[in-house]
Amino acid sequence: MTFDEYSALASVTAPDLDTDGMLLNGALGLVGEAGEVADLVKKYYFQGHVLPRVGTKLELGDVLWYVALTARAIGCTLEEVAAANIEKLRARYPDGKFDAERSRNRGG
Repeated sequence: MTFDEYSALASVTAPDLDTDGMLLNGALGLVGEAGEVADLVKKYYFQGHVLPRVGTKLELGDVLWYVALTARAIGCTLEEVAAANIEKLRARYPDGKFDAERSRNRGG
């Protein structure tokens, strides 16, 4: 499945909101779902829980749903978001590998 296919399928389940409503719902939902992922990882590392791989995958799917909604609200596709991220990473790490020094001193 491509990002565009995902976005089309996911948008069917989005509430009927204007652009500002989509942006607000998307941004707040993204934070909430990312918090749920963080909570699963916290419980794994600090409370002795088993990391539920399926549950974590489902929560990451919820994060993706809200990323798609937020992208739609700002007039972008997930394909564009992904491509822009790769472009940014290539500029930051031109040899294709993470570099702690470049990460610390990336400017702006």
